[in-house]
Amino acid sequence: MAGPVLIIDDDPVQRRLVDAALTKFGFSTLVAEGGAAALSILDSAQGRDVAIIVLDMVMPGMDGLAVLGELSARSVEAPVIVQTAQGGVDNVVAAMRAGAFDFVVKPASPERLHNAVNNALKVESRGDEQKRRRRGTAAALTFRDLVTRSPSMDRVLRLGQKAAASNIPILIEGESGVGKEMVARAIQGTGDRRSRPFVTVNCGAIPDNLVESILFGHEKGSFTGATEKHAGKFVEANGGTLFLDEIGDLPIDIQVKLLRAVQTGEVDPVGSKQTIKVDIRLISATHRDLIQRVKDGLFREDLFYRLNVFPIMVPPLRQRPEDIALLVRHFIERLSAGETRGRVTGIMPDALTMLEAYDWPGNIRQLENAVFRALVLSDGHLLTPADFPQIRAQLGEIDLDAVDFSQAKPLVLRSPPPPSASEAQPLYGLMRTHDERGEIRALADIEREMIRLALDHYNGQMSEVARRLGIGRSTLYRKLKEYGLEGESEQDERLAS
Repeated sequence: MAGPVLIIDDDPVQRRLVDAALTKFGFSTLVAEGGAAALSILDSAQGRDVAIIVLDMVMPGMDGLAVLGELSARSVEAPVIVQTAQGGVDNVVAAMRAGAFDFVVKPASPERLHNAVNNALKVESRGDEQKRRRRGTAAALTFRDLVTRSPSMDRVLRLGQKAAASNIPILIEGESGVGKEMVARAIQGTGDRRSRPFVTVNCGAIPDNLVESILFGHEKGSFTGATEKHAGKFVEANGGTLFLDEIGDLPIDIQVKLLRAVQTGEVDPVGSKQTIKVDIRLISATHRDLIQRVKDGLFREDLFYRLNVFPIMVPPLRQRPEDIALLVRHFIERLSAGETRGRVTGIMPDALTMLEAYDWPGNIRQLENAVFRALVLSDGHLLTPADFPQIRAQLGEIDLDAVDFSQAKPLVLRSPPPPSASEAQPLYGLMRTHDERGEIRALADIEREMIRLALDHYNGQMSEVARRLGIGRSTLYRKLKEYGLEGESEQDERLAS
């Protein structure tokens, strides 16, 4: 296991129960008696190793939703499993929207907690690998690589292609997760600086006391902890592109120095008496309303006009639902080989309809994570609504069973791989619901397979097989003859005797 499980609960009895359950299954744990205590742990050295968070939703002071908000603001990526009391459906939906991975109903059984934590660890470990893969290939992006057929995105592509042909400062606006960095990378990958550095800075994730040093660099010994000279992001990006993400969160005192750097092309490292000349292409991005922040005195007006020379607004995913099927296909195609060894080859039409009905407050990033999670947890060749439990829980008012899918076809990328030996003879507890073409299997086929499983599991003891299947012995013998299983039943009976 990568790190400990952090248990956050104000009830000492509940804390001990969860702690004992997880410790029994071999997990290391940390405990916090409330939201503030948990954040203190996460801000400390031991908090950096936390792999999973188990969070109570109802606590005095800072409740579960407030903690989820703080985790998002701190960019804590550990999956969160929320605990809620019976009847807390509204809390569960709000928690899932706020980024929770899974939920359990109190008092949760040790087995349910174990399964939830194991599933979260599976997604977390594979997510780390996926991030490493993305980091290795992200720099080669062009506008041809952006997945869209939406008219509203056509304007974004046209503006981006025009901007790529010049060195004009660009401000990309849009909600979190819409793909602002992808647009910035496409601009860099299409322009003259495509082979030069592309340096990204998340301005909202840097502590205020370190922003100046990270952006402009510092000299050795210039402040406590400065044991080595640091070049800074402007110098790292020299000759290439500097992407300042969440520029609206930049502290007001640093905005003055950023304005000077943009105007003069020079930076002043902390503790240095010399300025450094830099040649960069500046692209900024924000999910905030910068004009309103200017009015509120939180963003300098002169800096706003210096950055907002060429604005590009990226629309949210809910305004371009025609892109969802394309994006789902793209994510399955890109992720399935590594996560399922190519087993998952598409998505069923009812699952795709469900995804298209959702409003995706987290936009493309949330859709990618939902498909990624579904791939990790899926057992079949095609993703189904059951593989998206978080989305299904938030669309409870949509009755997918009432929708006519008789003419709909699965979105399939390619033919599924031939079944392995374990798929041809399903393991105990597993039953395939779809055939190799992605169609629902005939009821007779499933019944025949269930009878074979029962014969194997109960060693051909016909009375026990009939009792467990809920049918009479005469009915069982009739079905054995009907499905051509008489020989197998006789062999099992001989083995049992």
